[in-house]
Amino acid sequence: MYQDLIEKKKMLAVIGLGYVGLPIALEFAKKIKVIGFDINAERVKMMQNQIDPSQELDTEAFDNTDIEFTNDLDVLRQANFFIVAVPTPVDDHNIPNLVPVLKASETIGKVIKKGDYVVFESTVYPGCTEEDCLPVIEKISKLKGGKDFKIGYSPERINPGDKEHTITSITKVVSGCDAESLDIIAKVYELVVKAGVYKASSIKVAEAAKIIENTQRDLNIALMNELSIIFDKMQINTYEVLEAAGTKWNFLKFQPGLVGGHCIGVDPYYLTYKSKELGYDSRVILAGRVINDSMGAYVAKKILQHIIQNVSDVKDAKVLVMGATFKENVSDIRNSKVADVVNELKSFSLNVEVTDPHADSEELNHEYGFGLTPKIANDYDAVIVTVPHLKYKELDEKYFNAITKEKAVIADLKGIYRNKISERAYWSL
Repeated sequence: MYQDLIEKKKMLAVIGLGYVGLPIALEFAKKIKVIGFDINAERVKMMQNQIDPSQELDTEAFDNTDIEFTNDLDVLRQANFFIVAVPTPVDDHNIPNLVPVLKASETIGKVIKKGDYVVFESTVYPGCTEEDCLPVIEKISKLKGGKDFKIGYSPERINPGDKEHTITSITKVVSGCDAESLDIIAKVYELVVKAGVYKASSIKVAEAAKIIENTQRDLNIALMNELSIIFDKMQINTYEVLEAAGTKWNFLKFQPGLVGGHCIGVDPYYLTYKSKELGYDSRVILAGRVINDSMGAYVAKKILQHIIQNVSDVKDAKVLVMGATFKENVSDIRNSKVADVVNELKSFSLNVEVTDPHADSEELNHEYGFGLTPKIANDYDAVIVTVPHLKYKELDEKYFNAITKEKAVIADLKGIYRNKISERAYWSL
């Protein structure tokens, strides 16, 4: 398989061309023949014109690549090594939504042949690849995994907006259903991952490793958020405390904030779901989730308290929310907790406007029911800066004075204007 791929006698296919799949497909396409498959015809057309629908990659990323973008199963059928990089979200009740990954498994079942390889990259709970996805492929293809085709798991480590930690520079965890598949899968990924690969002892170990990476971060941020709530009651600035504590060599430097996105705010629920299925109710992990999921409402409450104290008619109050994406300097609004802040404020009949230099207004409207304001006003009673976009870091107190009333509050959730606001009330997590 490996030799045939590098000699371009066989082809690799990436199924799902979002934030994870497209960078992987393009990187492989610099070395071997690749089929980029996505069910969204509009997205496929954009990529055929060297446009990344996720706005993460420049046109140059498509240069010198041997890749065919398609949504045609007949084209996909030409591949022999399949990588699945579809999203794995949770539903409104925080239950894992396996529909995308199971649909991808159905697609593979329709095109897979004897001798082919399938590697899943989508974040799932331990056991999902072998217990949920593999049976779907076997049922449709009438082939037997491990015997007729090989299966593996290699968790994605794509970080939207991060130009330093890319697929080529981060160690790639790989796993296979047996020693032979592990060796081949490792060699294939070594084609593009300059940092090298780590061979996990089993598919379940690789799945578990991925899911605890984000669970660990979630818990650490939850601790920071809880400390922020406590320190606020003590009238202590959390960031000043963290700076002081950070002078110790082994202090972990996490910060409070809204925890959204497609990973940190989602992955822990996959682990706790599987845990509950096995008869164990998680305590620590879910406690962290409760804290982080409640921070949007907490921020809104703090703003409302200020408005009640400083605005004669609360229903006339105007709030500007700066930042709608789930993190800085990206266009990604998936699972953005900024929506929690906006919806909570609106529930108190406040007039809320939203701005963001990266987000798409139509996409926000479709996903959360609100869009971006066409023009920033000059009479806000509160401004909430939710994410530290580079453009926001360039702003100064003069700017905030120009868009707010004299008694307004500047809520700087990530502390980027600390010690820079003196003529308006200032608050941060």
